[in-house]
Amino acid sequence: MAKKLSTAQGMGATVSDKTITFRVWAPNAKQVFVTGSFNDWDYKALKLKHEANGYWAIATHKARVGDEYKFVIINAESGNELLRNDPYAYQMTNSNGNSVIEDFHFDWEDEGFEIEDWNKLIIYELHVGTFHRSAKDKVGTFGNVIKKLPYLKKLGINVIELLPVAEFAGGISWGYNPAAPFSVENDYGGSEGLANLVNEAHKAGIAVILDVVYNHLGPSDVDLWQFDGWSNNDKGGIYFYNDHRSKTPWGDTRPDYGRPEVRQYFIDNALMWLDKFHLDGLRFDATAYIRYEEGGLGMGNAIDEGNLMIKEINREIMANHPKAITIAEDLKGDENVTKLFADGGLGYGSQWDSKFVHPVREVLEQPNDQDRDLQKIVDALCYSYNESAFQRVVYTESHDEVANGKARVPEEIQPGDANSEFALKRAILGIVLVMTAPGIPMIFQGQEFMVDKFFKDDEGLDWRQEKEHDTITQLFRQLCALRLGNFNSEGLTGQYMSVLHMNQDTKVLAYRRSQHEDFKNATLVVMNFSNTEYTDYEMGLSNADKSELLFNSVSKEYSPQFSELPVENLKIVNEAFDDQSHKAILNIPAYAALIF
Repeated sequence: MAKKLSTAQGMGATVSDKTITFRVWAPNAKQVFVTGSFNDWDYKALKLKHEANGYWAIATHKARVGDEYKFVIINAESGNELLRNDPYAYQMTNSNGNSVIEDFHFDWEDEGFEIEDWNKLIIYELHVGTFHRSAKDKVGTFGNVIKKLPYLKKLGINVIELLPVAEFAGGISWGYNPAAPFSVENDYGGSEGLANLVNEAHKAGIAVILDVVYNHLGPSDVDLWQFDGWSNNDKGGIYFYNDHRSKTPWGDTRPDYGRPEVRQYFIDNALMWLDKFHLDGLRFDATAYIRYEEGGLGMGNAIDEGNLMIKEINREIMANHPKAITIAEDLKGDENVTKLFADGGLGYGSQWDSKFVHPVREVLEQPNDQDRDLQKIVDALCYSYNESAFQRVVYTESHDEVANGKARVPEEIQPGDANSEFALKRAILGIVLVMTAPGIPMIFQGQEFMVDKFFKDDEGLDWRQEKEHDTITQLFRQLCALRLGNFNSEGLTGQYMSVLHMNQDTKVLAYRRSQHEDFKNATLVVMNFSNTEYTDYEMGLSNADKSELLFNSVSKEYSPQFSELPVENLKIVNEAFDDQSHKAILNIPAYAALIF
């Protein structure tokens, strides 16, 4: 059945039968009018009535769904006449065009779909504009992503995370420059296209989460700037801070979280994505710049009002969408971000973990084996927030980590020769760490087939490399199956983690994961961070349970360049070794990851 949703809190253009109600917040206006294609753009034909607290509204039979419109705001002090787009516009002709009256209906077929439990999530981050497109397309669309859903399903991921899709300036962008936060980018396919993608993804058993940007707006094509004509210090007016707090690395457009109306604006926006489009969660961009004036770089610069807004949004999401996941890109290693409200926290479900990505990449990219510090890997594996394994998202590649001067992991390992044996093996070590570490694993588009190019918003993902590295893609499929707990690997879905062996001389590391505190039915991971092959390698083991080999990252089935050294099930000796009750003996190829 088609669902009809009303505009958030009655704001914007609300459709009811044959009546359109326009409502806008403009506390410094003397008069407000609405003009559009329905009245031949007569600026003074429809005058809004003043309501309490700076709101203005009118109900009219003259406007229709599909009509273009704008508000005409007469500033109370200067008398200046300002033509403004609707802050709550659900549709725009383009980022600096006109608002469009939308009455959203969609025939959903996803009843009963729920996002997987967080301990079994595998996230695939993608950019709609570049993920998949034909040679003739200037930009990818939601429809293009739909065409790749069977591929993603076969891959084994169960969540796709979309870079921002709110209307932005131009047609080519990462999306982190929102111009109209309630409108879906037309070049991607608009509201209908996004709903269709979510619907088809859900039918395929794949959840969809979305990046949202509340730390700044624009900075270009932002009609909210000096919206009703008022401002201080030539700053942004009612929607923005009008003092030093307005400054961000992306423009002078930090929203004024101290105004209840502005906080409500972003609360409404967050709920809109979940209500209207059935999204399964939100990833909040650069939350440290909501919480701190300088993103936490300085001392004593907290923005308490920003923390308040975060809590208000998370409370509303928990109350209305208890299954939805909320993820913060905070990158400050602050457990308060994912701490419960009752304990004084901000209430996010999980957060991107800088304590994982940066040290892991450093170790992988280190050219000399003797300088590879396994303690950094151990620290990255063992880190947690509030003693919960799944309050962090772990990754080695994201849109940020493979751009702005940083390349894909294989290219960073061996610049100019990303297809070399060394680059592939060590990049795969990174993927194995992501897929076996405590946390929610995430990869970036193309990582599963060793894409080596920088991420650029004007270049499509090179799918020819998927054909060149189809066996590496198969390797990733097998890792996904193991990560989901198939093939007796349920330990990878558990909370518990312990390091059994770390040798800085041999560069061999072994750790285990389990659902049980006593490590019953544990999954064992053995990794060699050196280019040395070891035969009959000895290490301690805490029990005599039979251990079956499930995965060998350097098997010949993945590349003819890989190892000839045979690897079999562990040989276990009833003999104390390495402070453990038993000894395990095994072969470990160079730069190999083995899962038992």
